Amino acid sequence: MSPKKGDPVAPPTIAEEWHIRYCTNEAIKGWHDLETRAGGNLRKAWEVMRDSPGPGSGKPCSRHSQLKGCLASGTHGGRELPRWQIEVTGGDRIWYLLDVDGHTVWVQYAGGHPKATD
Repeated sequence: MSPKKGDPVAPPTIAEEWHIRYCTNEAIKGWHDLETRAGGNLRKAWEVMRDSPGPGSGKPCSRHSQLKGCLASGTHGGRELPRWQIEVTGGDRIWYLLDVDGHTVWVQYAGGHPKATD
């Protein structure tokens, strides 16, 4: 989705930081909803994704893990990628795909605890 007049300007990536991109329009809406509800926690989650989104890329976070079983991966751009989760609040999550080759985090979901993990 291309930026439009009035959209926030994303900070540029520098050094070893990861690119963070949306996978879906639903993720965009969910992200904006989380900004309203839990801005401080969302910022911390964003920093984890920017600096250490996967194994070997920084210090681990207790609210951050790769999903398990059939949810452990997903596809983007015709490629299967590992799927990770960050617990933003007790009831809110971000799911993203980790593209190591592209040094990019693809946000798939942002919002309330997904039913798929129940």
